[in-house]
Amino acid sequence: MSKLLTISPSPHVHTSESVNKIMYRVILALVPALVWSVFMFGLDAVRVTLLAVVACMGFEYLIQRFMMKEEPKITDGSAALTGILLAFNVPASIPSWIIIIGALVAVGVGKLSFGGLGNNPFNPALVGRVFLLISFPVQMTSWPVGIHAQTDAVTTATPLAILKEGVKAGQPIADLMHKLPSSIDLLYGNIAGSMGEISAALLILGFAYMLWKQVITWHIPVFVLGTIFMFQGGLFLLNPYKFIEPVFHLLTGGAMLGAIYMATDMVTSPMTHKGQFVYALGIGVITVLIRNFGAYPEGISFAILIMNGFTPLINVYLKPKRFGGKN
Repeated sequence: MSKLLTISPSPHVHTSESVNKIMYRVILALVPALVWSVFMFGLDAVRVTLLAVVACMGFEYLIQRFMMKEEPKITDGSAALTGILLAFNVPASIPSWIIIIGALVAVGVGKLSFGGLGNNPFNPALVGRVFLLISFPVQMTSWPVGIHAQTDAVTTATPLAILKEGVKAGQPIADLMHKLPSSIDLLYGNIAGSMGEISAALLILGFAYMLWKQVITWHIPVFVLGTIFMFQGGLFLLNPYKFIEPVFHLLTGGAMLGAIYMATDMVTSPMTHKGQFVYALGIGVITVLIRNFGAYPEGISFAILIMNGFTPLINVYLKPKRFGGKN
């Protein structure tokens, strides 16, 4: 009898990874971009980030402790990460009270109303960001000029907003180019925008770190950015008078932040590589459509939330074959 095969229920795979390790590694990956934001925007960047993190952790503690009647789990890093991502999605000059409202919506509505970490269908930080954008459009689109910029302006438009308004006014792309930052400025962060969109290079550095630590895989970020590049490239080839070249769209707005740090959320993204391809394809296409034809200059936040909603359906129809099942 001792030689009989014993079959036990899942899980069968054991690992030293934990929620805490994963969350804090993502936070560490965001540190270079955070440091650059502090350099560019000064103490406002520190204020917004600390307030967002403290508010998210505070609301999570209070809701879990007094409303959900369970042991608070604020030390797992997920609330802190939500706060950092929320801060990365807003202007550094945004009033403190708006950040607190965004934190409440992100944690209370986007996360805990569905049961907490692992049960939320939508990225909590994006829920907070989109709520603030719709509720406080003026404050959410007043972008401060970096303290090291050679200008006397207090606020300015982002490159995507300049492009959107110019095209809407009928100006050809060639005439707008002198108003837009160069690819080098876009890559290194000498532009106006949120804390999470001013340095594509440092966000890519964090991406490399997460790949090294196996926090995420390359599939979703590469598929999202590749879709944006190919779709925008097709529009550019069809009409270069109206549509700008695709590299501009990769380096501006929240493309890098969204593709690398938000679309890859393991709770709200598909499980299989096939599903991730469909998910990323949808994000890329919707982003380009909103940026070129929608009311907002940026669209990746809406695109990720829309595809978050499709994730359960994608998981059902693109799930792997059961062991021993038919093809």
